[in-house]
Amino acid sequence: MMKKILFLLMMLIGFVGQSSAQTPTEGASIKFDKTTHNFGTFSESSPTVTCVFNYTNVGDKPLIINQAVASCGCTVPEYTKEPVMPGQKGQIKVTYNGAGKFPGHFKKSITVRTNGVVEMTRLYVEGDMEEAK
Repeated sequence: MMKKILFLLMMLIGFVGQSSAQTPTEGASIKFDKTTHNFGTFSESSPTVTCVFNYTNVGDKPLIINQAVASCGCTVPEYTKEPVMPGQKGQIKVTYNGAGKFPGHFKKSITVRTNGVVEMTRLYVEGDMEEAK
């Protein structure tokens, strides 16, 4: 009898754990098409390069980007301040300016903070600036 009760109790715990694991998360949720962009090789004589990170609000509430902060003043992110509705898309435009920087490889990060389920995401831009000839 005790084994039966213990078995039923274990089944109940397993069922409750299983059903709670399948509950969808509620709230805004950001999903980027990519989180890294490589500018490749470009010349020091044209040191400014730009890319766009596209994202979708895959949640069920409006998504708000609270801030996007670059790891260095040479990298500037621009983003929409308006809420992005569920299922809608948005973008973050990132400009790297290598003027006055040493030629060679670089990798910079942009920290994106949102009201989403995952509050922080890091984006990266990298490339190789060649010395002007």
